[in-house]
Amino acid sequence: MHSEAHIQTALTLIENDESKVLGLNVGQHKDVRPGQYIPRADAQSPPELFFTGLDSSKTYLIVSLDIDAPFPSFKILGPILHWIQPGVKVADSGSLDTSAAPFVANYIGPAPPPGSAPHRYIFFLLEEPANFDVAAHAPPNGQKLSNWYRMRYDLDAWAKKVNLGPVLAFNYFMSN
Repeated sequence: MHSEAHIQTALTLIENDESKVLGLNVGQHKDVRPGQYIPRADAQSPPELFFTGLDSSKTYLIVSLDIDAPFPSFKILGPILHWIQPGVKVADSGSLDTSAAPFVANYIGPAPPPGSAPHRYIFFLLEEPANFDVAAHAPPNGQKLSNWYRMRYDLDAWAKKVNLGPVLAFNYFMSN
């Protein structure tokens, strides 16, 4: 399976250190706990993110994946890329501003097939590499990323290609 190293590292990170849980507000659901169930209709807009203790002079990157597509017991299409947002800045309050830079992959909300058990929608917070060229990775003219490029997304390969650093914070919710 693609992206396995990043996924396993991130899951272990929050199991072993509660301080590494990325803050998520999803729709009306505030301070989402890892594994919390969120109805699909409530998660169609990008979540509000927050994390304290970050260096406000640095820039960060958010990556989100569905790691259970199309079904948790049959993951042949997964992981599915749901969002890559570079250029993330942190406010003194710890809130993360995801609106400044163009996206690499626009946010798409949960959409498991009918009859599926809940999927895990995971969110990584990473430091953006100093030489990261958004234009080299973003769709031209702000176009939305095609689903074709989202299926079987290999985060580990992309992370190596763009020289991403370690996972700083992580969280996930369940939805179907």
